[in-house]
Amino acid sequence: MSGGGDSLALLYLAVEAGCNVTVATVDHGLRAESGAEALAVAQVCAALGVTHEILPWQWDGQGNLQDAARRGRYRLLADWARRHGLRTVALGHTEDDIAETFLMRLARDAGVDGLAAMAARREVEGVVFLRPLLAAGRADLRGWLLGRGLPWADDPSNENDRFDRVRARRALAAMAEVGAGGAEIAALAAKMADVRVALEAATADAAARIVRIDRGDVIIDMAGLAALTAEIRRRLMLASVMWIGSADYGPRGAEMERFIAAALAGRVATLAGCKTSHARGRMRLTREFRAVAGLESPMDEIWDGRWRISGPETDDCTVGALGEAGLALCGDWRLSAMPRASLLASPAVWRGDVLIAAPLAGFGRGWAATCHAPKGPLGAAPLSH
Repeated sequence: MSGGGDSLALLYLAVEAGCNVTVATVDHGLRAESGAEALAVAQVCAALGVTHEILPWQWDGQGNLQDAARRGRYRLLADWARRHGLRTVALGHTEDDIAETFLMRLARDAGVDGLAAMAARREVEGVVFLRPLLAAGRADLRGWLLGRGLPWADDPSNENDRFDRVRARRALAAMAEVGAGGAEIAALAAKMADVRVALEAATADAAARIVRIDRGDVIIDMAGLAALTAEIRRRLMLASVMWIGSADYGPRGAEMERFIAAALAGRVATLAGCKTSHARGRMRLTREFRAVAGLESPMDEIWDGRWRISGPETDDCTVGALGEAGLALCGDWRLSAMPRASLLASPAVWRGDVLIAAPLAGFGRGWAATCHAPKGPLGAAPLSH
């Protein structure tokens, strides 16, 4: 809850509906007034007998500010929810947010996925996020608050046309005069969401026919890939790259198109920490070693977003990439039937500079490496045995 009209309406609606409510406010610290606004939200919650917590966020100065703030907000809220045993977080996005997002993405030459309406339900790091107000307009919610004499705080950045969303909001106001306002744009975005569902189903069907998952790698039949329509082929390749790279968002369109063109031509290609190779009419996508070189994690944590290691001893051990030095110690690695490039980027157990185990390379008894199965359309692909 930011204290703005949308989130304030969500709070009062939830309380009136009899929900057991706990509130968090993310203070991005980008304006001098943000701390006072967060405290004002705390006062509103106290008056309602609702527990409230302020979650501070700090920008590291890297990348796009608004995108970084959004990612940081979700991460903080997911951590907060898990810490308190909350399975569901409700957000105050409205019909206007759908329309504004549509226009912003249209200006960036987004495809079907980008133009589809934001989901009413999504999962982030094991926490379910709901948007129960997507069918309500911002003006309707503010009218509801005014009718109850409930004031809200307006973020002054909502008037700063330096931000894309502010410009989109003003454009929508102008478009409403010709009958293409927020409600109409939101309806179009909902139709695009239906198109996305159909395309995802077609991609899953393709994955079931021409893709195999092999110990963290994706193997694709080249003839089958070439026979797909351009959009289904792009979706299949994008899903593969995002799964292997554990990415929330895929590469931009031009980069993806170059990657696919190289793959279809049988050339080795790299993108977003993934690498291709070709043999016997099939293409293998694997993790690129350079993307995981130096990446370490404790034994009880997921490594590289996908791998969990189990074995007989874990004291003072960490998980890291096998690499050249580690592979040289695995004399029988060729018996694994895994390509060398795949093994270099595979998870291994280290105690300092000493290799303890490399499960995919067959080094170390009693150790196993388990890769999280892909979700989405790639989840329809069969596993190699």
